[in-house]
Amino acid sequence: MNTIDLRQAIVMRVKDKSNEELSDIIQDSIGSDERALPGLGVLFEMIWQDSSATEQSSMVDNLHRHLHASDSTDSGLGHS
Repeated sequence: MNTIDLRQAIVMRVKDKSNEELSDIIQDSIGSDERALPGLGVLFEMIWQDSSATEQSSMVDNLHRHLHASDSTDSGLGHS
């Protein structure tokens, strides 16, 4: 019996999607049911691994900024 891990299953599910479809999947997953979080994590992992050190630093800066902006309000999650 062939078994695939979660990463492989997620990649297989989105592999043949167009850019627009991928964007829709991400947009629909953000702020929705927590079951989408592992999929977003796998997609982020793929982006991170294919990003330059400068791009990674920019993502971390954005995350840091978001986390600190949320200190005075709430978690900031699920808001657009």
